[in-house]
Amino acid sequence: MEGVMEENTERGTSVAVKGEAAIKPEFLTTKEKFHDLIDSEWQGCKGETTGESDTPEEVKDTTVGEPEPKRVKLDPEEEKKVEKTDRKRFRGQNKSRPHTKPTTYEEKRLCLSVIQKRECTFGDKCTFYHDVAAYMASKPADIGERCYLYETFGKCEYGLTCRFSKEHTTSDFQTTEKEDLVKAFEGRTLTKNNLSKDLQFRLRKRSVAFKKSEEYLKTLSNNKDKKRHHGNANQAEVCAPEGSADPKDENVAADKQLNTDPDNPPPVKTLGPLTDADVTKLRPCEKKQVDFRDKLYLAPLTTCGNLPFRRVCKRFGVDITCGEMAMCTNLLQGHQSEWALLKRHESEDLFGVQVEGCFPDTMTRCAELINTYADVDFVDINSGCPIDLVYKKGGGCGLMTRTRKFEQIIKGMNHVLDVPLTVKIRTGVQEKSSIAHKLIPEMKTWGVSMITLHGRSREQRYTKLADWDYINTCAELASPIPLFGNGDILSYEDAVKARETGVSGIMIARGALIKPWIFTEIKENRHWDISSSERLDILKDFTNYGLEHWGSDTRGVEKTRKFMLEWLSFMCRYIPVGLLERMPQKINERPPYYMGRNYLESLMASQNVGDWIRISEMLLGPVPKNFIFLPKHKANAYK
Repeated sequence: MEGVMEENTERGTSVAVKGEAAIKPEFLTTKEKFHDLIDSEWQGCKGETTGESDTPEEVKDTTVGEPEPKRVKLDPEEEKKVEKTDRKRFRGQNKSRPHTKPTTYEEKRLCLSVIQKRECTFGDKCTFYHDVAAYMASKPADIGERCYLYETFGKCEYGLTCRFSKEHTTSDFQTTEKEDLVKAFEGRTLTKNNLSKDLQFRLRKRSVAFKKSEEYLKTLSNNKDKKRHHGNANQAEVCAPEGSADPKDENVAADKQLNTDPDNPPPVKTLGPLTDADVTKLRPCEKKQVDFRDKLYLAPLTTCGNLPFRRVCKRFGVDITCGEMAMCTNLLQGHQSEWALLKRHESEDLFGVQVEGCFPDTMTRCAELINTYADVDFVDINSGCPIDLVYKKGGGCGLMTRTRKFEQIIKGMNHVLDVPLTVKIRTGVQEKSSIAHKLIPEMKTWGVSMITLHGRSREQRYTKLADWDYINTCAELASPIPLFGNGDILSYEDAVKARETGVSGIMIARGALIKPWIFTEIKENRHWDISSSERLDILKDFTNYGLEHWGSDTRGVEKTRKFMLEWLSFMCRYIPVGLLERMPQKINERPPYYMGRNYLESLMASQNVGDWIRISEMLLGPVPKNFIFLPKHKANAYK
């Protein structure tokens, strides 16, 4: 390894390249030599001979920022023979990604009735295995000898389908348990906010009552009627003479008074305590109070901000966690996949959920639903989402330009919530037209408990650095309401500079994906030169948390692998502190090709998806034959 590093110093130079991180010259190399080393070392570790490979063919393409290779020009006749699918590069994509169900990776599955030891309701028509011996013979080989669920909780609920089943399965295919551990976890709820079948059924049948929401929405409709009536009355005053009252209204009111029988008043409930809970709402000072100031906030990251990743970040000291963005309409319709985004682990002591919507009625009902059936410390409105799917419907960033609807949504959700309501916004929609400073003073009067400001507009995305001077201006306008700043924080030095702007706290997004130990660095005010083995241990923890959350069967293993690969697409951008010529690493500087201090460090620096697959195989075993992975950003893909 050291010899290779010495040979690959021909690119090494002390002159900094614009847009690239400054790495010590002795570690720099070229793309070809980097991949040659990775491939040769991997084959050596696996004991493979030249020309042999147990893994599927890997597609190695250029990384982001490199020019696409020119295609050889073919004759017209030859070009007709080439299929479009062959000419198209297999790369990552953000829109319309193919969705592969984890169940497709299993040719034959064991019937659930066998696992639960009950009679199968489908009888002879059932297409799943009922013969346990036949299933175990066709089942893929176990990934490892130790089952995390069995060793942690005393039993594995996935039984024979577990990919680590040897540890808790007898020779006659019976599952075993550790009674002492089972008793220790008896009655303990590790994950909250699960969607019950009863609630899901009632949501689908639209039989869930939203009393508080209906009260608020009724006031909105009454206000509209008053405005409409007031406008018509002004027109009538111009045309009609004075004293022209409608006698019909007076007659109706008189009839109501005459028909009221004083001897027979309406029935009144006299049994039990008399409360005013149905007519009196909580005042702001009576709601649950949360002290947001001087805390580290993990951003609600779509796809990557899953529960196992949040548990990893909690280990490193993050204070506030929030679930991934959930669509309010999907929650109201009882979608299982959307409710899964609200799940909360017991280690998340300050946890909120983020919802997205564009209409007061659905957002208010969704807030009441969460308030009644979920255990959360706050609810966040995502009015900073830049994606077209959300923005074109009027949600996300679109709410910032629809202030009337935005006000109705905030006031409606505040009306039905017993917990604080927070809002996440951007500087604006257009790059050169910031509107957050105009919106924040109004939001203070609407009842927001905390504001998070991302220092970029919708059009900017990540093309430019966050504007922390503008965030500072908005923080002064938001006072005394806490305002958190968000954007470009990748080291404790970035965090110190951000706190000097006057914000109440900082939110970290990409920085946590690249290096989740950033929270420890910030709290301890130091650079952590973390080793590759320590980073692998972090991935091992994520694997265990993923198997606990998604399952230890084939379906759960492949789900864990998928989300690990999504995370590795960010984690590979980290440059070890010991290799940097100038600290700290900046989030907008791309890493050049470099050799790590050992093979694992070099492997983790690769931006080739095939190498991410190799890392996942170290923890979750070989990928299935038909495995496909397309990352969200424009990296190469794996098929």
